[in-house]
Amino acid sequence: MKKEKIHLEYLLNATSKSILWAAISTPTGLEDWFADRVVSDDKNVEFHWGKTEQRSAEIIAIRSFSFIRFRWLDDENERDYFEIKMGYNELTSDYVLEITDFADADEVIDMRELWESQVAKLRRTCGF
Repeated sequence: MKKEKIHLEYLLNATSKSILWAAISTPTGLEDWFADRVVSDDKNVEFHWGKTEQRSAEIIAIRSFSFIRFRWLDDENERDYFEIKMGYNELTSDYVLEITDFADADEVIDMRELWESQVAKLRRTCGF
């Protein structure tokens, strides 16, 4: 079954592109808001939630201070990915966090709510 593409945007009151980039691209940063534990060997990343849940992904594209794109290794469709992208709005001096993800049609609302929750945690932990 083909998944639906989800695109979300969040305005962040971040003061530093370095802090935001570290939060979305490093194991330590991702552990603050995305997963309980993150283990990386540069190309492959293991995400752990709680004591039992784990998923592995590979980094399929990255551009410093711009975006990071992951592909879950257990996804059937190799074209599906999730991407976390940061942009800067010069007019408002705000950073914009863009999330692109894929979900089954019956899981789109849940996926959006999950990202809302995760980004809210990012805002709290990083002061955005």
